[in-house]
Amino acid sequence: MGQQENIYHHSFSVTKELRQALHGHKSYILWFTGLSGSGKSTIANMVEGRLHKKGISTYILDGDNLRKGLNEDLGFSSEDREENIRRIGEVAKIFVDSGIVVLATFISPYASDRDDVRKKVHEGEFLEIYVKCPLEACEKRDPKGLYKKARIGEVTHFTGISAPYEEPVNPEIIIETSQYSIEECVLQIIDFLKDNEHLGIDN
Repeated sequence: MGQQENIYHHSFSVTKELRQALHGHKSYILWFTGLSGSGKSTIANMVEGRLHKKGISTYILDGDNLRKGLNEDLGFSSEDREENIRRIGEVAKIFVDSGIVVLATFISPYASDRDDVRKKVHEGEFLEIYVKCPLEACEKRDPKGLYKKARIGEVTHFTGISAPYEEPVNPEIIIETSQYSIEECVLQIIDFLKDNEHLGIDN
């Protein structure tokens, strides 16, 4: 008998829709994907600040932060990267069910992994934001010094250098951080959310 055969799904009286009504807005995932140094965390932080000022309940799931806790047992092999995103996808799904807007900032280099997260929630609840920036620009910024270490072999399985990155084919939003200011990129995201009625009744 498989382990799953003795597990049953429990339904509770307070639903996602009731939680969304309590918060006064829809819940969804803003999934920021892009190379290391592209600006994912910086932009997500500013977007969250804007949403917070609008009275929207939010939480950021950051790649580095979760690797210090929930995913501290994972490395950077393709298998571990897949498991990393699978776990985050499940956590993000819980946030959506709780009625909260979750901002997830992960390199998430494999398209299939990102698509799997999209499938965990309903249509319109996964908004893929491609933080597009040329490798050369990311490497020049190198805020964590990781590209330098990757070039001399101190860091292995590094996306863009010794591991692949699969660009999103049809993301909801593309922001080009090498072409536009951080403020302009943030505004682009906020405008998209407003135009698609993701900011609540009064926003």
